[in-house]
Amino acid sequence: MTGTPSSWLQRFAPTPPGTALDVACGSGRNLRWLVDAGWQVTGVDRDTAATAPLQSLAKIIDADIENGPWPLQQQFDLVVVCNYLWRPLFDDIRAAVKPGGWLIWETFADGQQTIGRPSRPDFLLQRGELLRVCGDWRIVAYEDLFEDGVNPRFVQRVAAIRLPPAA
Repeated sequence: MTGTPSSWLQRFAPTPPGTALDVACGSGRNLRWLVDAGWQVTGVDRDTAATAPLQSLAKIIDADIENGPWPLQQQFDLVVVCNYLWRPLFDDIRAAVKPGGWLIWETFADGQQTIGRPSRPDFLLQRGELLRVCGDWRIVAYEDLFEDGVNPRFVQRVAAIRLPPAA
């Protein structure tokens, strides 16, 4: 478990804490931050070795979400997706957010293939794609930009709230 949690997550995670899902939790950097902030966290990834030390603090699900069925039938107050994109899961990820809950998504965008990984366009968001995915939600914040600096990258981010059903 290494790395600094997403600054986008830290900036937009709602309070008070409730239930959270970290999709493709990887090294556990965001999962650890959520646990420390008081969230009841579930993490899912196809390789959970890095998050094994957190099993006493969070529910860790070992699942290949790209090649198997979506492993969760519950909804969460917060769903976090960071540096991950698999378009066939858009509907599952959206459905995992409770009405009134938050989706915080941050990943690489088109242009990234020119400077580094991931280099496959299939794993890069197209311009405005997260806005379209969350088009019927309340968009709290959105960015689609090139970040210059030590680790330059093309990134797209959204923080959105799933609207409750109409009365």
